[in-house]
Amino acid sequence: MLKKNVGGLDRIIRIVVGVALIAGFFINGNPLFLIGIVPLATGLLNSCLIYSLFGINTCPMDKR
Repeated sequence: MLKKNVGGLDRIIRIVVGVALIAGFFINGNPLFLIGIVPLATGLLNSCLIYSLFGINTCPMDKR
């Protein structure tokens, strides 16, 4: 299981951007909009691989 490192406003922005990009795929038909799966998944799972690589943590939870 991945460690939670995405929280708060960061999570909300990722979900909104992901849904908007995926909606753009259905409206426009351009497969480039499927990149929205990445921010949507990281927002829903509360975990970002790139954040882990750089040691970034926006989740307010205690590190236990």
